[in-house]
Amino acid sequence: MTTFLYMIRHAESPYVAGNERLRGLSVKGKQDARQIDQILRHEAIDVFVSSPYTRAIDTILLLAEACGQTILEYEELRERPIASLDVSITELELLDAVEQSFTDLDFKLEGGESTREAQERAVPVIKQLLKKHAGSKIAVGTHGNIMTIIMNYFDSDYGFAFWKSTSKPDIYKLEFEEEQLKSVKKLWE
Repeated sequence: MTTFLYMIRHAESPYVAGNERLRGLSVKGKQDARQIDQILRHEAIDVFVSSPYTRAIDTILLLAEACGQTILEYEELRERPIASLDVSITELELLDAVEQSFTDLDFKLEGGESTREAQERAVPVIKQLLKKHAGSKIAVGTHGNIMTIIMNYFDSDYGFAFWKSTSKPDIYKLEFEEEQLKSVKKLWE
């Protein structure tokens, strides 16, 4: 039975140190959320789930409301911190760490979470959704890193280069036969 998972990476959200959970969308991010609604409204999505972070929820909220659905939040789908949020690292250090985390699944910086640890918390939720809602269309409000980590679990070709190529927002339509990923189509232009 074919099940579709729509991985919807959150729209632009201004970074605010110490406000990882609650930061919302920028003006451009809100415009992009309206465009996501227009792109996906015809897909007849049955189920909406999200990271509990505001920016992920707000990115799919208009679409969920248009479909008459509520958004189920899963703590396990939150973004992966590659390092402690209390530690200041440069963007180059962050990029290097993320790249290394896709070649060494157990790599992480101090206080962070490895790719393997993130997969162990997030993938069971995805598998549960695929089983419980088999044959349905499921929208997932997500983040770039955890989205890539989840996709990497099902197909190791999705790694650092893929993560680096994604945008805010972004949309990928994943086709599954039970728990086997059959195809991925980018829907955001």
